[in-house]
Amino acid sequence: MNDTTHTMKQAAAETGRIARSAGTVGAAVMCSRVTGLVRELVFAFLFGAGFAYDSFVVAFRIPNLLRDLFGEGVLSAAFVTVFSDHQANKGEEATNRLAGNVLVFLALLLGLIVLLGILFAKPLVLLLTDKEFARIPQKVELTSLLTRIMFPFLWLVSLASVVMGMLNTKGRFFIPALASSFFNVGSVVTGVVLAFVLPRFGVEPIIGMAVGTLVGGLLQLAGQLPSLFRTGFAFRPHLDLADPGLRRIIRLMAPAVVGLAALQLNVFINTYFASSLRQGSISWLNYAFRFFQFPVGVFGVAVSVAALPVIARQAAVRDIPRLRETYVSAQTIAFCLTVPATVGLYLLAEPIISLIYEHGRFDHFSMLMTAEALRFYALGLFAYAAVKVMVPVFYALDNTRYPVIGSFIAVVANLAVVLLTIGRLAHRAMALSISCAMLANFLFLSIVLYRQLDGYPLSYLASGLAKVAAAAAAMAAWLLVAVHWLGGWLAGAILWRVAALLLLLATAVALYGGALYLLRLRELTAIIDKVLARVRGERGAEAEA
Repeated sequence: MNDTTHTMKQAAAETGRIARSAGTVGAAVMCSRVTGLVRELVFAFLFGAGFAYDSFVVAFRIPNLLRDLFGEGVLSAAFVTVFSDHQANKGEEATNRLAGNVLVFLALLLGLIVLLGILFAKPLVLLLTDKEFARIPQKVELTSLLTRIMFPFLWLVSLASVVMGMLNTKGRFFIPALASSFFNVGSVVTGVVLAFVLPRFGVEPIIGMAVGTLVGGLLQLAGQLPSLFRTGFAFRPHLDLADPGLRRIIRLMAPAVVGLAALQLNVFINTYFASSLRQGSISWLNYAFRFFQFPVGVFGVAVSVAALPVIARQAAVRDIPRLRETYVSAQTIAFCLTVPATVGLYLLAEPIISLIYEHGRFDHFSMLMTAEALRFYALGLFAYAAVKVMVPVFYALDNTRYPVIGSFIAVVANLAVVLLTIGRLAHRAMALSISCAMLANFLFLSIVLYRQLDGYPLSYLASGLAKVAAAAAAMAAWLLVAVHWLGGWLAGAILWRVAALLLLLATAVALYGGALYLLRLRELTAIIDKVLARVRGERGAEAEA
């Protein structure tokens, strides 16, 4: 047996573990995304697309941008990388001590940022929006108040991200991935109750949703703590700025924060341009992007979270051959899941958005505008998810400058597409620009990572992608025919629409999965064959009994 065959067999075992972990994470993230959609549905029903929700979107976006910088993305990846190294080389006591130091340092730093954000809320709102936004009476004042209320969310969710990284390092994936569900449930229940109670005291209902956001953030942190303490973690608060582990996390985070800051410029740019368009544009884009995040979270984030601890361990012991194979398998799984999701979102955008959002104050016109934005977002789904899988590999290799460069390339691509297309596409230009930016980032990072790893099996990756594309094409052809057949159901009462969508999705998934199995995609057939073998084994045992 040559080295390549042996390495591929080892990678197959890692693929199985990653797929199982990704399945666990995916199930939890699915729950989180469903509750998130319920949250968005509540917003659409109560506030529609206009004055109040535009203000909430802008206000929440400010702490949420910083959350992406200090919370779930950068911090968790840097934390898992350093934690994995500490566990592999320094032991449990040193790892727990590092955790206590990071928690205290982060709590103090973010506390200062939150205080500054509350004090300078209005200038931040004016910076983020166009002059047309400010001309609408009381809109800036309401947005500034909402910003002040929700800024502490940054503190809560960033600490929750550290806890998530600790649990992932210890092989606990389900509860951390489920934590966003705690946020969604807490924010919806509290927000809806307050939205009905506060108007009796002359307070805007949208204020209740802002307070609900804080309650949700608290639950997202608190909901993970019992699982953390069950792993044997003992919190020992101390602050040591000279700690090499803390300094390494900061060193990993620093260039990545710059890179993510560049990507957040895209959000600022797009919010600025969207605020200059007709009222409701910000809302349409936000509703579409929130739904777009559903497959990104269930598929891209799930694979990334599951693969990161494996890749970090392989990088810690410098097992580069296995790291190459693990990365290629993880990326193949991501393509396998996101390419059909792209096809489904593009072809079924209107019936999906109509079923979910077209209720209460969310009218038919808003549905059409949101569906158009979703189609343009969907074009970049595979690239968005692939970057989620790719960037942690750079973290594991202690090389974060290339993701920074890729982020700035994405900013240039985003701005160029907006300027070239906003006159013709209006709010759709912002959705298209995000997809183009992600594609540019993906292409750049793919080339660089190939060189950083001294190559990886491109032929295997290309073969897997060709099989995925063929199966997705068959699925697309079926959906085009089936949507025509079920047109009456899709335009009927809500129960008929639900039945039609479920039938479309079930048959499309079955056709796609069957096609991939016949094409023998390793990442899929290994899991299916293992399940079938287990079923046969159980039946055999029952027959012998």
